[in-house]
Amino acid sequence: MAQSSDYPVQYSVDYPESSNRITVLFRLILAIPSLVIVALVQTLVLPTFLMVVFRRKYPRWWFDFNLEALRFASRFGAYLGLMQDAYPSTDEHQAVHLDIEYPDNLNRFLPLVKWFLAIPHYIVLWILGMISLLVVVVAWFAILFTGRFPRALFDFNLGVTRWSIRVQAYAFVLTTDRYPPFRLSP
Repeated sequence: MAQSSDYPVQYSVDYPESSNRITVLFRLILAIPSLVIVALVQTLVLPTFLMVVFRRKYPRWWFDFNLEALRFASRFGAYLGLMQDAYPSTDEHQAVHLDIEYPDNLNRFLPLVKWFLAIPHYIVLWILGMISLLVVVVAWFAILFTGRFPRALFDFNLGVTRWSIRVQAYAFVLTTDRYPPFRLSP
């Protein structure tokens, strides 16, 4: 997976040459079990915050756990967003690639304000998220009729997801102190 960015959070999804029309038709129903798991795992922001603020350290074991939780959530997002047909695995990486550099030295006070500093990202990502939702609806029809996710729409949703994951890694998972870039590209 060659990335052209030096940002410490990298995300990509392999483009599928074809999609299964039947599973796409019932995707929302099929995704419910994984949705429950993702919702439960995503509630683990507070322990990370406390470890970084009070201990000035992100324990490697906790980082590894959070990274795998994010990987699972990103596989689920790709599945729900019709970008992949494979049901999200809890341990195999499948066609979704998420890599985050381990943070060696984090500022102990930034976790207190990172969520606030990311407000401009939230605003832009909310708008892009609404557009992305429309793209998924258009792609749903395209897949039902042609069996393919249009490449330009796929790339747009990939970029929005990449941006969103970088903001999440910065503001909530606290894996980097580098401010996320305002871009869809790698």
